[in-house]
Amino acid sequence: MTVLTKRRKFVLVAVILALGILVTQLVQVSLRYQALAVLTFLTFGLSAWSLFDDLNGVEWLTVLTLPVLYPLAVGLFYFLLPERFLSRVFILGLFGVGMYALLLTANIFSVAAGKTIQLLRTAHAVGFLMTLVVAFFLYDTILSFRLPFWANFLLVFLVSWMLAAQFLWSVELTERSISNRVMAFASLIAMTIAEFVWMLSFWPVTIAVGSVFLVTSLYVALGISQQHFVGRLFRRTLYEYIGFGMVALGTVVFLTKWG
Repeated sequence: MTVLTKRRKFVLVAVILALGILVTQLVQVSLRYQALAVLTFLTFGLSAWSLFDDLNGVEWLTVLTLPVLYPLAVGLFYFLLPERFLSRVFILGLFGVGMYALLLTANIFSVAAGKTIQLLRTAHAVGFLMTLVVAFFLYDTILSFRLPFWANFLLVFLVSWMLAAQFLWSVELTERSISNRVMAFASLIAMTIAEFVWMLSFWPVTIAVGSVFLVTSLYVALGISQQHFVGRLFRRTLYEYIGFGMVALGTVVFLTKWG
């Protein structure tokens, strides 16, 4: 009997979840969100199974957060796409590759907790990129619902906190618990992004522009926090991030159709 290696498990999980997202599109419209909820629970179980050997302590939450949120985010965003066969197949293909990369990254974080390994820098880069991708899909979905400002605030705060906490934990990589510093920075970042969406709720901006601005804000906040955590937050680096954020804000103001 052939024993499944970790990489084969990751491939199997990615394929199963890609098919799962396809199934959520084939069920009745009234059942799609229930199907997506089932897929989310299935994602947690499959991700935990594929990473089980190296999960310890708080890693059951921090390591699994992004692999679980990723299919949920893609599934919600998938509902918003035009019903074109090629575009949906393309998204499913990208999803499978992204899911496999996420599981590899999560495996590196679970192994590297408490020690340093060579691929850690690459894992941080992939984790950062996928965090922003998931954030964009979820922000775009939330804004698409056209909810009241207070609902946007609460949902964006929750999403931003989970994404910020798991990413900053991966920078510190503590095995037993999430440090108070990570909790504080994640809360501050989430509150800032939530206040931005509160502001955007009253602005005549398009969903796409609003989502890009929120993701850019998250990029700036996480980038500054990461550099601070690793002791490399120099003045020039800080100015570069702040400048990038100001350009994004100016672009939003310019693209807003006032009046």
